[in-house]
Amino acid sequence: MSAGDELRLQISQVGDYAFRIEFEGTQLEALLTDEPAPLGHDSGPNPSRVLLAAIGNCMAASLVFALRKFKNQPGPITAGIRATPERNAEGRWRIPRADIELRLAEPGENHAQLERIMAQFENFCVVTQSVREGIDVQARVLDSNGRQLHPPPQA
Repeated sequence: MSAGDELRLQISQVGDYAFRIEFEGTQLEALLTDEPAPLGHDSGPNPSRVLLAAIGNCMAASLVFALRKFKNQPGPITAGIRATPERNAEGRWRIPRADIELRLAEPGENHAQLERIMAQFENFCVVTQSVREGIDVQARVLDSNGRQLHPPPQA
């Protein structure tokens, strides 16, 4: 990723709550997401799991980056992430907290500059820091004629 690169995805409904996510401008395979029963059919991870996967993956990659930045050669990093959805004051499901555990393949003392690495690696994670800071999501809904339904057009 470079400064100014736009990330584009195309998401199309393929079943009740199943969606195909295509990563425009890449050769990546499409990802199928679905909600668990009783809404969906568990034919793929639901968006909450994809969010947690993005956080966990980004944190692990950021740790690898930070270790290598100081000329370390770490073995494979593993990560486990857990979250418990809860209802908010309006009764809507939200993920208020995620706990991630990252594990090095070797003892920490095998790595140079470990204190500096531990102090900064989280700051390299685009996803986690974006979630922590809050992403300003602007939504528009158009009908099949291209007429904007949401937010209401300005008079």
